[in-house]
Amino acid sequence: MTEYDSNQDKRLYPRVNLPVYCRPAHLTSPRSPLVNIGLGGIRVYSDKSFKIGERLEIELFLPDSTSLTCNVKVVWLNSMDGSTAKYDVGLQFLEVESNDLRRLATLLKQNT
Repeated sequence: MTEYDSNQDKRLYPRVNLPVYCRPAHLTSPRSPLVNIGLGGIRVYSDKSFKIGERLEIELFLPDSTSLTCNVKVVWLNSMDGSTAKYDVGLQFLEVESNDLRRLATLLKQNT
C-alpha cells in the first residue's frame, strides 16, 4: 500500500475529478490541471519537489471561469516514474475565504 492509498482511507471529504486548474498565486506561470479536489484539499502532479509541511499560496481556476486564492500545506509527496510528472502531491487547504469555500462546496456538491 502506498502512502497515498493509506491517506485516501483517512479522508474526511470525498474527492471529485473536475476541470480545475491551479498555479502558484501571483505568478503568470502556466495553469496545471488537478488530479482531484475535495473540501479538504487537492491532489496535483508536479515536476517540482516540495517538503512535507511546506506552505504555499495557490490560485485555483474553477469550471465556472472564476478563481480563488488559498493557502495550502503539503501533506504527502510520492515520486512517480516521470511519465506524467516527477511527483504526486497532496495539498491540504489551510486558509480559504468563507465565501470561496461556499462556492467550492456548491461546485463539489453539483458534481458528486
